[in-house]
Amino acid sequence: MSSLLAAAFALPWLIVPVVTLLRARRSRSLGEHAASAPADAPSVSIVIPARNEARNIERCVRSALAADYPRLEVVAVDDDSMDATGDILRRIAAEDDRLRIVIPPALPDGWFGKQWACAVGAGASTGEVIGFLDADTVQQPDLVPRVINAMQSRQADLLTVAGTQELGSFWERLLQPQVFAVMLVRYGGTESVNQSRRAQNRIANGQCIFFRRDTYDDMGGHAAVRDKVAEDLALAQLYFVKGRRSFLVLGLAQLSTRMYTSLREVVEGWGKNVYAGGRDAMPFGAFGKLLYPVALVSPALSGLVPPILLLLGLLGVVSGGVLMWAVFVTAANLIWWLLVYGWLRLSLLYALAHPMGSAVLLYISLRSIILGKRVQWKGRSYIAT
Repeated sequence: MSSLLAAAFALPWLIVPVVTLLRARRSRSLGEHAASAPADAPSVSIVIPARNEARNIERCVRSALAADYPRLEVVAVDDDSMDATGDILRRIAAEDDRLRIVIPPALPDGWFGKQWACAVGAGASTGEVIGFLDADTVQQPDLVPRVINAMQSRQADLLTVAGTQELGSFWERLLQPQVFAVMLVRYGGTESVNQSRRAQNRIANGQCIFFRRDTYDDMGGHAAVRDKVAEDLALAQLYFVKGRRSFLVLGLAQLSTRMYTSLREVVEGWGKNVYAGGRDAMPFGAFGKLLYPVALVSPALSGLVPPILLLLGLLGVVSGGVLMWAVFVTAANLIWWLLVYGWLRLSLLYALAHPMGSAVLLYISLRSIILGKRVQWKGRSYIAT
């Protein structure tokens, strides 16, 4: 393999990042909408499903109650928590009567726990607009009014917000950007999602998703996706198929989430749905789902194989065109990760460690493939459809 041919084979590692950045740069933000509630402000219910969320629940609920919005209630669903979640919620409710605590009945067969908690919370709420916020999120006071203004201006039935990811530990900083970079390559920016005419290209962020109540009820609410591990993706696709208006917007200044705090949490958290849920995002029907395992491991392999070959080249095991290809691709990957970590304002040393991140990402992907439709999360076992 000549140097020219090696460079030609390395072109995808240069083209994909450029195309990704071009697709992402047209993204729209909540910052484009007013931070004050409209004159005809609809009532809003914030529903927060929580199972064993003692670490997060107080800051989430207090930030929800701090919304700069006149007609607001917060419904927290304590989903059979075995930690101090319930105690914390009762203490906050004693201070602020806008917080209502709901204890759901036993989880029915065929339901995922989050969907059941969301459905019960929605049933106990009264708002004309229902917003579902994960317990590990923090919302700024202007989130709700900006969301309502965005929904009204777009005549949206569903509006979902992608916020900032809080990255505390080494493993979070190494792995979370890799996972979200894969999603960015797959989906592009908000307008790539919003303007797509294919259901498989539609996605929502279940950490923050708002619905008009009338359309939520008409569509069957969370019951319609009760057996889907990636309920947010399933809802976005359902709304599109049924001709409803759904939109994804950025809210980097209005919403933040710390999903996981350790390597174990990252592995278990992403491992539960990257296969069982990601299959629904594949184009070409059954054929695409058949090829999905290959597509799932490809990003990790593309970051891991080139530096391995480069190392083997330094040891004299490989040479010639293969070694040149490894040099070109490793350099292209490094530039990409320098841009990513620079944008995140993290140490650029994480870019040098990207092969380690790719190795863990490969493990997560293979583990998820082996588990298949079997999902384990927060002490419960499910079979995804």
